Amino acid sequence: MKKAQISLEFMLIFGILLILLAYSVNNITFSQESQSNELLRVQVSLEAKSLASSISNTISQVYAQGPGSKATSYITLRYLRDENYLKKSFNISGNPEIFITYLNGTYVGIIDTVNNSLVTTGAGKNTFWSQSLYRTDLMGSAGFNPSGTAIYNGNTVNGILIVNPAQLPTTLVIIVEWIPGNGNSWVLDITAGELRINVDPGG
Repeated sequence: MKKAQISLEFMLIFGILLILLAYSVNNITFSQESQSNELLRVQVSLEAKSLASSISNTISQVYAQGPGSKATSYITLRYLRDENYLKKSFNISGNPEIFITYLNGTYVGIIDTVNNSLVTTGAGKNTFWSQSLYRTDLMGSAGFNPSGTAIYNGNTVNGILIVNPAQLPTTLVIIVEWIPGNGNSWVLDITAGELRINVDPGG
């Protein structure tokens, strides 16, 4: 009788320990997954900021050199090209899209088809900005090609819209020129992997 009682008590204690172990493993796994997603968000954000900086810095260089100048820079893209990375890091339920526009510097936003708003501050931040020497507003310009629209501070703005991030090249070539009389224009050639920009202050 005593042996049966000891076995029953052992099984009961063992069962409780198993439940506690399963609960602990589940919590640790959830915590690791949350940290992993947060780390991924940081990496995607850094790459978006780096893209914005590369564009702004190249424009600044040309603007500082004056009419007739030209500059080229290169940026390697890994995270912005992967739809799954973008979905995980920004909790996107629809299809992620990359939106690029310009207001005194370059904005790079990671938006979705459900909510195409550019958010620059707070917990829902999905847009990253880098200042440029060329202080102008191209957000309402029709010179973006391929062009798209997004919502910024309640207003519809124009920009380059990459609907399928996987179309971005591994290495993007940024070519900026100042050709007087040609106006401000942005052309993204996905096949060539080139973003061609003409700045024309006062043009």
